[in-house]
Order: sequence, then structure tokens, then C-alpha cells
Amino acid sequence: MENTKPIRIKTISEFHKLRALPKPAHPLISIVDYSDIRFFPEEGKEVVAIFDFYSISIKSGVTGKLKYGQQQYDFDEGIMFFIGPNQVFGVEIDQEELQKATGWIMLIHPDFLWNTSLGKNMKKYEFFHYAVNEALFLSEKEEMIINGIVQNIQNEYHSNIDKFSQDIIISQLETLLNYSERFYSRQFLTRKISSHQILDRLEKVLTDYFNSEDLLIKGVPTVQYISDQLNVSPTYLRSLLKVLTGQNTQQHIHNKLIEKAKEKLSTTELTVSEIAYELGFEHMQSFSKLFKTKTNLSPLEFRQSFS
Repeated sequence: MENTKPIRIKTISEFHKLRALPKPAHPLISIVDYSDIRFFPEEGKEVVAIFDFYSISIKSGVTGKLKYGQQQYDFDEGIMFFIGPNQVFGVEIDQEELQKATGWIMLIHPDFLWNTSLGKNMKKYEFFHYAVNEALFLSEKEEMIINGIVQNIQNEYHSNIDKFSQDIIISQLETLLNYSERFYSRQFLTRKISSHQILDRLEKVLTDYFNSEDLLIKGVPTVQYISDQLNVSPTYLRSLLKVLTGQNTQQHIHNKLIEKAKEKLSTTELTVSEIAYELGFEHMQSFSKLFKTKTNLSPLEFRQSFS
């Protein structure tokens, strides 16, 4: 991967101009066919960009199996990507592959969502902060559903704009995002091998960390550290764990911490203060508070239950 300086694209009109597209029919929302997008030789084989707007896209017709890590995926009909404003992302350009690929990219400026229900709820759609390798793989049926909604949005903003247009498009966007959330949940559940591998690796990462000197030197592991070890983004890991276990990453870290604390309280004569220090806490009170929250017992009460 080359060290390429990111191109910042502030407006949808600017994107259209950069990609040799006609002016957008609407300044704040646009849907573009991949086959119409132009890249130029002077850009090199990789383009790195930052959008000041949301991007949703489906790319289909890619030859061969797609891989994430060492796993091959069965849904090759369409790959759906979500990118939020101010995210840096890279696009590998292969002119031959681009000619084979079909699909679309939807651009939505945050101003279009201003003072709407969707604008207030965008943060709940965490997949806008997933990494590219955590894309949504769609079945043929799922892709048809998404494409139908996108066609409705395109028809609406190409029609005569009136006082109902924004509300109708916002409603369609909410439907699209809610379906996407459903399909991601399906992906977590149906890809049991890859999902369970992440769970197994999470358990190993936590066990190794809590049995090493890192706990004493660096303190309790952060969500970012765990995500880095598993090679997934923090938001993706949280979402996957919530679907598979009902708990987020921080709760898994705390569970392992409490498990280690119980072991020390029941098998050693270390004081609560010493145990708190060995578990990476600067203050015993913080450790005791967390322990009681998780077990309904203070560390001393737990230890006394073994007397």
C-alpha cells in the first residue's frame, strides 16, 4: 500500500466534477452508477480519499471469491460498504476489474439530514464506522431489497422537488439503514465459523493478557487494544459481540477481570489492595466498586464466603 496523500472532497458537486460526472440533480444527495465513474492514470493504482459526507455503496460482479482473513465468503452477489464523514479510506484501482464491476454509490451530505429524525439517530448505525474489510455481504434477495429502495430514492430526487420530497427520501433512507442493520445481524449469526473464531481468539487474547506482566505494567486492557489484537475495528467487534453474546467488548474485559479477581481472592492471601494493584488498578476503591457491581458482593465478602 503506497503512502498516498488523501484527497479531501467536501461536496457532492465536487465529487461529480472529480469523477467526470454530470452535475448532481440534487446538491445534497446523489446516486451514481459505478460504470459512469472515471479514474485517471495520473492518480496511480490507489486513491485515498476523505469525504465530508456519508457514502453507501454496493459493488457487484467481482470475479472470484472474496476473502476476509483466511475465510472465503459465500455471498458474492453484492458487497455493501458504509463510510461516514471524515473517514480516510483507500480504493485499489484495477481498470479491468472496474469494467466488470456493477453497482452504485450513494452520497448523502449531513446537511440533508439536518433537523430530521434520521439526523438525530445516525449515530446508532455503527456500520458507518466499520473498516472496509468488515463490509456487508448480501445474498441475491437482500441485494434486490436494497436496490429497490435505492431506486425509489433516485426516482424521488429526480422528480419535481416539493415540500414532501425530503421527508419521503428520509423515510426511504431509514428503511435502507434498518434493513442493513438486520442484514449485518444475519451476517454475524450465519457466519458461525468466522464469528466463533473471533470469540475464541478474544478469549485467548484476554487470558494471555491477564496472565502476563502487561496487566501490572499497562493496566486493564482497552477496547482499542483488544480490537487491534483481533484485527477488527472497535465498533465492529462491539456489534458482533452484542449479537452473539449480548455483551459489549468492555463487559467481556470486565468479566475476565472479575474471574481473575475471584481466583486471587479465593486462592491467595493477598490483601484486596494488593490484588487491585496486580489487576492494574491504581485505586482499590475503583476495583472494589467494579467487583461489587458485577457480583453484588464486596471483595472481602466474597473472600469470607470461602471461610
